[in-house]
Amino acid sequence: MKKISGTILLLIIAITTSVAQNLSEKPFELRNGDLLFQDLDCGPMCDAIEEVTQGYRGAKFSHVGMVLVQNDTVKVIEAISRGVSITPLPSFLQRSLDKDGKPKVAVGRLKSRYQKLINRAITEALKLRGKPYDDYFLINNDAYYCSELVYFAFMRANGNKSIFPLAPMTYKSPKSKTLFPVWDEYFKKLGVPVPEGKPGINPGGISRSPYLNVFFPFGKQDRK
Repeated sequence: MKKISGTILLLIIAITTSVAQNLSEKPFELRNGDLLFQDLDCGPMCDAIEEVTQGYRGAKFSHVGMVLVQNDTVKVIEAISRGVSITPLPSFLQRSLDKDGKPKVAVGRLKSRYQKLINRAITEALKLRGKPYDDYFLINNDAYYCSELVYFAFMRANGNKSIFPLAPMTYKSPKSKTLFPVWDEYFKKLGVPVPEGKPGINPGGISRSPYLNVFFPFGKQDRK
């Protein structure tokens, strides 16, 4: 009888512990100012971006947007082909799915000591809504590509001090050291020189920032 009682007691403890753990494990909840790093499947251009940039722990990122929570609805502020826009979260997540139908998106969240920058960064990003997309990938031309939008939003929120540093941009294959054909053709159509070595920023570089904690709540992320 004592053995049975002891077994039942251990079983009750195990069940109680399991229930407590399940209750404490809340689903991942996006917050204002979170950065969404996306493995955007846009063909050779995205492939070229991912080949020359290194994401957090080798993850492939070719796009980034910022979470905006309005009236309990999660949206994304981002710079895409139509310019700086606000996109519903489901539309953002559905752009690139893995073979299991899960979004190829990671989340970067500012560490607690830098959270004070978020509200101001969102305000700065919203001021740029409607600005054109930066087809030329040049800093300070009043047009914005995805990571450039994030760069300026947080820099201005931080008293014009950058927290995501610029670096020389490259459009060359790290293997052949020659221009990717897609970039050669792209800039020829624009009629401008390739901005090789000009200062810029990319999603992968931002994802490796020491200011961020990075999570993978949506599924497995492709790695290089």
